[in-house]
Amino acid sequence: MESLAEQIVRLLDVRLADPLEILLDGDSCVDEVRDRLRRRALDWALVIEQGPSREAVGTIARLIATLYPDDHAFAPPAQWWGTPLGQAVARRVGHPFAESVTLATAGAMLGISRQGVHDLVRRGKLPRHPDGGVPVSAVRERLLRSFSSPEEGQ
Repeated sequence: MESLAEQIVRLLDVRLADPLEILLDGDSCVDEVRDRLRRRALDWALVIEQGPSREAVGTIARLIATLYPDDHAFAPPAQWWGTPLGQAVARRVGHPFAESVTLATAGAMLGISRQGVHDLVRRGKLPRHPDGGVPVSAVRERLLRSFSSPEEGQ
């Protein structure tokens, strides 16, 4: 949970507090904002990791909308899924806006290689989505199984 909170704080600093400090020309009120964001990041990390599902999903949605604003659908690079926030999102909601993901993204979500996902699909351990890739729901189910009790042969 600590690494998740640290990542959230870093992202909030870069995406919110630093630009605010520039706009306000170093006004000391930004320090108060940073302090409050740090405290809240610990709360958000706790909710995401251990809170009720509905509250966790709402927190994730607010953070993603705030930290990754874009006119396009949320599509982080595959390596993002290996970060503490990416792993927490994968466990709690899978991919928030996609029904299926590429083999590379599924691998990043599961912490294995693209080839590892291909092998799991070939062996029938993960289904293939009709549109290509792998269903997010199947990736999340496998991730949750391996998170609660590690499987061999992943």
